[in-house]
Amino acid sequence: MKRNPLTARRGATVGLAIASIAVLTACGTQSGGSGGGEAAEELGEMEGQVSILAWPAYVEDGSNDPAVDWVSSFEEETGCEVTSKTYGTSDEAVNLMKSGDYDVVAASGDATLRLIAAGDVAPVNTDLIPNYEGIYDFLKDKEWNSVDGQAYGVPHGYGANLLMYNTEVLAEAPTSWDVVFDRAGEFTGNVTAYDSPIYIADAAVYLMAHQPELGIENPYALDEEQFQAAVDLLKEQRQHVGEYWSDYLKEIQAFQTGDSVVGTTWQVIQNVLESEGASTAVVLPEEGATGWSDTWMISSEAENPNCAYAWLDHISSPEANAAATSYFGEAPSNDAACEFREDCEAYHAGDADYASQIWYWTTPIEDCVDGRTDVKCVDYAAWTAAWQEIKG
Repeated sequence: MKRNPLTARRGATVGLAIASIAVLTACGTQSGGSGGGEAAEELGEMEGQVSILAWPAYVEDGSNDPAVDWVSSFEEETGCEVTSKTYGTSDEAVNLMKSGDYDVVAASGDATLRLIAAGDVAPVNTDLIPNYEGIYDFLKDKEWNSVDGQAYGVPHGYGANLLMYNTEVLAEAPTSWDVVFDRAGEFTGNVTAYDSPIYIADAAVYLMAHQPELGIENPYALDEEQFQAAVDLLKEQRQHVGEYWSDYLKEIQAFQTGDSVVGTTWQVIQNVLESEGASTAVVLPEEGATGWSDTWMISSEAENPNCAYAWLDHISSPEANAAATSYFGEAPSNDAACEFREDCEAYHAGDADYASQIWYWTTPIEDCVDGRTDVKCVDYAAWTAAWQEIKG
């Protein structure tokens, strides 16, 4: 695949942003209960402005690159002037939303339930969002974007945390995550892993397949025994990890230099490496993988709710969704978006079977998201504490 220069520039932006922001301490989430009041029943006049909090490259107005702009058309059509702020981690987004300063937030699944439980975001009436109909069904009404059948936002882009490997070191494509866990000793010092507490779920996915006696049904719903097993696996892995990465560019460099030869990655990173002739490839292992499905959500304290609804409809339209997800490097959520993209196949857009193998990031909470009521699951605050212990 040819390198997308827009995606490459975005990589530099995101890499620098992530590298410069300290990880904030997460607040524990005790319950997935709904909050944030009632969903709007009808829309009124546009307020003339909307404030958006989002990942870098999600709200582009042409100021970074004149060719990259899906904000100006929204402003022209609605009269809602957009102001935006970017964040570098989900924990930062959760903390910023507590201020009440933003009408809309683009949140990943490791933040959404925390925002819902805290009452910081409101349920949404999808009947007021015409483009919601075009969203893939397999992304709707999921545990990271809905509670008891009530939607709390509109799906944006999604993707899998894949297994990348150096094709010169591993002549045959690995089929299992065992190369970074049980076989990690073969690559000591050259294993890489994603630097986030949510990576504990990657270990849980592996244990689901290789230690079924633990009874793990969902990698984000771990009781104490299951959680400890995942933590122990990651502590064992730690001695073989050369680098934990969160900076997009640093992982690219590590695979280019050979400092990393196997580990977790994103499809967009492989696209860049492939375009530069690197000896790398990616697979979705037989155990499945974790991944992300981001959601556009409306603040429960939104001062501009009508413009907020208008933004959710605009950003989920085929053309805007195509532009935004292509620039970021992920699959679109709107089926018709692929009419405006040439790389949907590389991202497995719309492939429900492929998507079914992905465990999308979901905030771990005490109320087990796998439906169990006879135990309490380990919440995100404990995941954060354990992650610091794992890394040492």
